[in-house]
Amino acid sequence: MKALAIIAARGGSKRIPRKNIRMFLDKPALCWPIDAAKDSGCFDTVMVSTDDAIIADTARNCGTDVPFLRSAEGSGDHATLADVLREVLQTYAARGEHFDIVGLFLATAFFADPAMIRSACRDLEQDVADVVMPVLRFPYPVQRALKKDHAGFMGFMHPEHALTRSQDLEQGYYDSGQYYLLKTASFAQSGNIIAGRVKGLEIPWYSAVDVDEEEDWLRAEQLAKAFRKR
Repeated sequence: MKALAIIAARGGSKRIPRKNIRMFLDKPALCWPIDAAKDSGCFDTVMVSTDDAIIADTARNCGTDVPFLRSAEGSGDHATLADVLREVLQTYAARGEHFDIVGLFLATAFFADPAMIRSACRDLEQDVADVVMPVLRFPYPVQRALKKDHAGFMGFMHPEHALTRSQDLEQGYYDSGQYYLLKTASFAQSGNIIAGRVKGLEIPWYSAVDVDEEEDWLRAEQLAKAFRKR
């Protein structure tokens, strides 16, 4: 089966400007998922999808290809990862290149594990799932979540579970914000990245940080430095 890895790295990050090429420890952010994808040995092609010439140059310096720049439609604030994936696959198809499996990586997937990526690829190759993604456990039952009203007062989001014991509630999980491995046939049929038979690979809390705010970046750096010392 032919496999493609896409690192999605548009240039318009607003909350952390230029975060996709900001130095994370000793190399630019997007170099981390590039290296993880390559080290996994799963992919015939590893490429970066970006609309930004500086990001493209950084990606090439990290040792990967940027065969084409992303369109304006695929680069706006409302463009989704599904839009990015669709455009990349269509552009390759127009060149006569087709892929059975795609790994779609976020540029700030600093802690993506090559061994786990290999495991995900095997699941797709053996038809265990249509999509495989790393997930994290919610540290507290989501059914006992609180909400705040306009005056700042708190209440249960699900009042029916106000008195339910935590151990009697189903464990919840959430997207780690690292990557998605999927069959292109499944994506072509549904148009969604997370659709069909979705398998979650549970990872420990310290193995992923979804980087949206400056404090997320700082927390990711602290984790990375702590593990480097170990």
